[in-house]
Amino acid sequence: MSSRLDDELSRLVSAGVLRQYQADSIRDAADAEIDAALADPGRPLSPQEPAGPEPAKAEEEPAPVHTSALVEVLGYIGGALLLGAVALLTLANWGEMGRAARITTGTAAAVVLLGSAVVLALLRRREQLSSALAALGCCVAGFATFVAVEGEAGRVVGVAVALALAAGGLWWLKEPSLLVATFGILAVGVLVITADVLTPDTGSAANSAGIAGTGFILVAFVFAMLGLVRDQVTSWSLAGAAMFSSSICWLVQERGEIMALAVGTAGPAALLVAYGRTRRSAYAVVGCSILLVIWPTALYQLTDNLAGVAIGLVVASAVLLLAVLMLSRRRSNE
Repeated sequence: MSSRLDDELSRLVSAGVLRQYQADSIRDAADAEIDAALADPGRPLSPQEPAGPEPAKAEEEPAPVHTSALVEVLGYIGGALLLGAVALLTLANWGEMGRAARITTGTAAAVVLLGSAVVLALLRRREQLSSALAALGCCVAGFATFVAVEGEAGRVVGVAVALALAAGGLWWLKEPSLLVATFGILAVGVLVITADVLTPDTGSAANSAGIAGTGFILVAFVFAMLGLVRDQVTSWSLAGAAMFSSSICWLVQERGEIMALAVGTAGPAALLVAYGRTRRSAYAVVGCSILLVIWPTALYQLTDNLAGVAIGLVVASAVLLLAVLMLSRRRSNE
């Protein structure tokens, strides 16, 4: 098989255009064509040569599109109802429930969600539903662990358990919903580690915000790397969301407006460059949304004057428009 075809298939899988099994099917078909040509290279292909009896066409079975969609929706609703029931039961009776009842409730919900996800995955049916149930199950398992351990240690261990399960599911199922769950767990982990591990008891909330901002930068780096091996659009969009979260934290930090501007500009700039190369609209939407929130807020905190905000936005707009003109001119010259 041509290495060029292999490289192109790998690029399409990393970009989320093809699934891995689809790329494998294309690769196998190409190998079969090459093997057939090598086995009988001298056979002339004449249009007059009869191609032999036409095989009987197999009866086309109607694809159960509506039934499949219905089962998918029922699965999502079932998982959501189970999670909602656990949440309502916990909130309504938390004070009256004993520790054993709390642990049993959370553990049972996690086992049902994760067990359903594993069964569907082993049967190779409904991969999206399986990954969605797994994503919910990871979060519920983390909560059940927190209830079982309790205290600051319970929060840290709960995040670790949820993250380990999400990482295993992401390695196995390779679906975007597990990327979203991993992002949520890492975000909670950043806040938990900041509050319970890295921030001293005498520290202020404003000072700990900078630690959380640094943590979210690390989360963005993790998702930037995940985009090289998993769903690139979802991973890099979540990396942009992590940069946005970091910018918000730096806005809370004392004299952190400059850092908020730097982080809130670097993330969207990377996403807009990715949009220019791939034309994926998600990159442009996330990047522009971050700029529109962070720049006015940070400039207002810096200047405490709406006129300063307007001047800063005009300067930013001029820079962006100049970049567009330069890139357009360069493209036309090429």
